[in-house]
Amino acid sequence: MLASLWFLADAAEEGRKVVLSMLVVGLIFVAVIALGELTHYVAAKRRASKPGRIL
Repeated sequence: MLASLWFLADAAEEGRKVVLSMLVVGLIFVAVIALGELTHYVAAKRRASKPGRIL
């Protein structure tokens, strides 16, 4: 009986690690997307501010 409780505790800890890993990967994806959108916005603003440039 005690051994089965140990396996359950181990499985719960493993599940916690998996969930935290998935959250970290999701945050990395969001950060990469945000960085790409930010650079796109800055580049478009820089191109539009050049004198004599027609969009």
